[in-house]
Amino acid sequence: MNHMSNDEVRGVVLQCAGEKVLLPNATVAEVMSRVQLQPAAEGGPAWLAGTLAWQGFDVPVVAFGRFTGLGSDLLVGQLKVVVLKALGGQVHLPYYALLTESFPQLIAVPRDGLLADASEEIVPVGVHMRVLLGEQTALLPDLDAVEAAVLSCLPTAA
Repeated sequence: MNHMSNDEVRGVVLQCAGEKVLLPNATVAEVMSRVQLQPAAEGGPAWLAGTLAWQGFDVPVVAFGRFTGLGSDLLVGQLKVVVLKALGGQVHLPYYALLTESFPQLIAVPRDGLLADASEEIVPVGVHMRVLLGEQTALLPDLDAVEAAVLSCLPTAA
């Protein structure tokens, strides 16, 4: 195994509603399986799967497939989540999480090798772009948009 060169960035690939989703490894705080979610508040958006008690935080859990409209995430059985560090610097949203159907894979992505998949003109909500990963495609989420949506659902601290 050669050491990662500066021409590569580490990424994490999740499976969400039948799509591969590529996240920068630097945003991932923890991967957990067999988690129990607290149900989301009544009247919240369908993509907010609930909250996860993690390290003293109530972490909102996003069903990314529902968020993007690409499909329904499985909300049954043993749930796996990836806890992400929120990048917005909001005090009341230090972390949020995405549901994933498979254990995330760590991959090395060439820094200049993320080619946009030009076959798709319009990308879904919450998606920055679709990229080619070898033979497959993956979605690059627009984490700012996801974070902003989660923030807008949080009860504001009085």
